[in-house]
Amino acid sequence: MLGKVEIAGVNTAKLTVLKNDETMELLRRTKDGDTVARQRLIEGNLRLVLSVIQKFAGRGETPDDLFQVGCIGLIKAIDNFDITQGVRFSTYGVPMIIGEVRRYLRDNSAIRVSRSLRDTAYKVLQAREALMAELQREPSVEEIAKRLEIPREEVVFAMDAIVDPVSLYDPVYSDGTDTLCVMDQVRDTKNTDHQWTDHIALKEAFSRLDARQQRIVALRFFEGKTQMEVSKEVGISQAQVSRLEKGAINSMKKNI
Repeated sequence: MLGKVEIAGVNTAKLTVLKNDETMELLRRTKDGDTVARQRLIEGNLRLVLSVIQKFAGRGETPDDLFQVGCIGLIKAIDNFDITQGVRFSTYGVPMIIGEVRRYLRDNSAIRVSRSLRDTAYKVLQAREALMAELQREPSVEEIAKRLEIPREEVVFAMDAIVDPVSLYDPVYSDGTDTLCVMDQVRDTKNTDHQWTDHIALKEAFSRLDARQQRIVALRFFEGKTQMEVSKEVGISQAQVSRLEKGAINSMKKNI
């Protein structure tokens, strides 16, 4: 995306950048209903949109779509900006653009989240920011829940619901040669292809034993009985159980 010159029909190489005093003057004129000033203000802040959407690269969305969504956030920021507050427009505009892009990504996510849960998540984010400003530290889940007067579980569920899904093939670590992916950390280490083939081979080898050997192996290794318990159940001596068990194991080893 960084190397692309034209996005959504806009030549990004020719985007202008407004100085702060120019921006404020255009904002004042825009508030007075000057549509030309409003258009110049939008065009003069498109580079701001471009810088924001670059942070969302790799989310599976095209740069053109993200740029257009970012422009919507920019327009909302222009229309809602209060020139009497004495803050730079970019300070207000960037969070508005980011919020619009995040809303778009969440609404178009492959994982659908209910509107009520998303609304709770937004309230949690607002409460978290307010508490961070008050406490000068990261608030706990309990503190956020207390501020919103909702159960702790609702805070946890709401925050989990808006987390962007991660691909199993996303890299989480690389030392320059080998790359560790998410799949390497969450994969099932018990039901692997290797263990499946071992299980099939073991089953095949077991089926080739005679009936007495199968019974002894089943009692010893599937039911966990001692040789003495097996000898009583089968009706033979412990020495015979030991001999049959050893022969069955050797036979299975050869077949495997």
